[in-house]
Amino acid sequence: MPPNPTTPFMGASPSARSIKRVLGSLSIFTMVMTVPEVLKIWVSHQASGISMLSWCAYLVSAGVWLWYGLQKHDKNIYLPCMGWIVLDTAVIVGALVYG
Repeated sequence: MPPNPTTPFMGASPSARSIKRVLGSLSIFTMVMTVPEVLKIWVSHQASGISMLSWCAYLVSAGVWLWYGLQKHDKNIYLPCMGWIVLDTAVIVGALVYG
């Protein structure tokens, strides 16, 4: 009898675990690389050169990815999106306040 194609595979392959680790690490790395931008705005009160269009697009994208990640119940998607929403909002609000 052939296996049931609707039965989910219970274990993640080593390559799937590795890619999840890489994706998680990259999410943290890129967020950490954005912190200087946020600090420049909020500590130095300098928002020159900030593209509101770009940062608003990033915020919308993070919101859509958050929604998708929550639908899929995938922490690797929705947790980083929460961080991105905070960072994107900090840049946008800072640019409005100090721009």
